[in-house]
Amino acid sequence: MSDNSRTDVLLDPRYDAPLDGPCRSGEREVFERGAGEPAEAARQREEAAKAVCHGCPVRLPCRRRALADRVLHGVRGGLTPDERHLLLAHS
Repeated sequence: MSDNSRTDVLLDPRYDAPLDGPCRSGEREVFERGAGEPAEAARQREEAAKAVCHGCPVRLPCRRRALADRVLHGVRGGLTPDERHLLLAHS
């Protein structure tokens, strides 16, 4: 289990996802929007991804890393791209 205070989250370069987070097991599709995905399906998928992130031991450092690296796609650290954009715009 990882420490929430870590800032050195190691990311898988293929997915910009933590190497030691629960997103590494199971289906990766829940974290990424598919081409032509309807808005309601995207909202449901994002909520499912956020539920996975909610209990993740590296959620906060993953979020910090996604914000610092300005990751433009997928749910990272429990935030959607739009939510990360808003945080960055107001900082």
